Amino acid sequence: MLLLSTVLVFFYTTLHLETTYGHQPGQDGHLKGHDMKTQPPERESRSTPAPSFNASTLMGLKEMIPQNGAYWNRLLYSAPEGRKKDVNGPRRAAPWSRCAETNRDHLHTNVHDFASYPVLFQSFLESMSCRSPPPLIEQPRKRETDTEGSDQVFLLFAIKSTPENFAQRQAVRETWGREGAYPGGARVRTVFLLGSSTPDDPDLTLLLRTEARHFGDLLQWDFYESFLNLTLKMNTFLEWAQKRFPDVSFVFSGDDDVFVNTPLVLSYLQSVDSSKASQLYVGHVITSASALRDSTSKYYIPVSFFEGLYPAYAGGGGFIFSGALLKPLLSLSLVIPFFPIDDVYMGMCFKALGVSPQAHGGFQTFDVKDKDRENLCVHKRLMLVHQRTPKQIKMLWRGIQSPWLTC
Repeated sequence: MLLLSTVLVFFYTTLHLETTYGHQPGQDGHLKGHDMKTQPPERESRSTPAPSFNASTLMGLKEMIPQNGAYWNRLLYSAPEGRKKDVNGPRRAAPWSRCAETNRDHLHTNVHDFASYPVLFQSFLESMSCRSPPPLIEQPRKRETDTEGSDQVFLLFAIKSTPENFAQRQAVRETWGREGAYPGGARVRTVFLLGSSTPDDPDLTLLLRTEARHFGDLLQWDFYESFLNLTLKMNTFLEWAQKRFPDVSFVFSGDDDVFVNTPLVLSYLQSVDSSKASQLYVGHVITSASALRDSTSKYYIPVSFFEGLYPAYAGGGGFIFSGALLKPLLSLSLVIPFFPIDDVYMGMCFKALGVSPQAHGGFQTFDVKDKDRENLCVHKRLMLVHQRTPKQIKMLWRGIQSPWLTC
């Protein structure tokens, strides 16, 4: 896969590249069969305002999580007042490069069995109070309204990726993540969210910079790629999106190996009642989940770290939420301590806002039945399936778009 990525990226270096990481003029272009001049859907006035963060916001979350000696539970119950106390550890007290180091003595004092935690979990705890990692690759021109004065974005795709996953990103660009205006005028933009390679991985810096210059859709920050760093990645994206796309209608958060039926997603979002649009949180909802105590699982949560049930949450493979929730979600992330499982953490934040996840059968984050995996008619009726290879993504996209398909 790495060899394939290298060949493909260097192929693109033969093209004319701009010297900045932003979009090239006219890069959005015309989507085949779609008119960029089509007027976007009018933004209806919302009769129900988006919830905001206030002193009582955390009550709903605290009602289902006990106040006890588990470290995360103590942090939750010390917020927001706890930011003045030692229990929360040093917050923003040190530069990013030294933030984790300043937390170690605090952790050994407050987590009695810290030394028994898996190494990656220890690393997560050391940096869980660190925020705002510096960017390694930015997109200065990536804004809701571009230089031509185009209309505001209806749907922003925020795709979690990793440095080596070029083929997955390219398949998304060529299919469901293609930017531009779709029928009805709904304008779509796409960004891929990356951390940095670990010291044990090949250094892909030059390849990523080339890719970023050409496509203008990579965002990379200075933290190592890790399953336990996905919460940090999501939080950093929220901070970026609040600045660059403050008026976006909806945000899709998902993985780079999902298949999304974009026309169906847009049709669904355009049909959402205006009274519900500002509080939308929809996907494959997982209910009655609790922490796994098997230390061999990547979802392992030690008892001394967290006790309690998880709130209902939308699976992280792909879910959609209202752009009006960007600001309150970002505010909550400053007082709800980071949790090592990103979709559970987002569920906690939505729970604190009083926004319940809406289950939709069109989101199949655990995939469809084996017999339906290549059935185009099944996929044409779904909004998301997980997982698919780049080749499968392209085949499914061509198939459901074919005028010859009869279902």
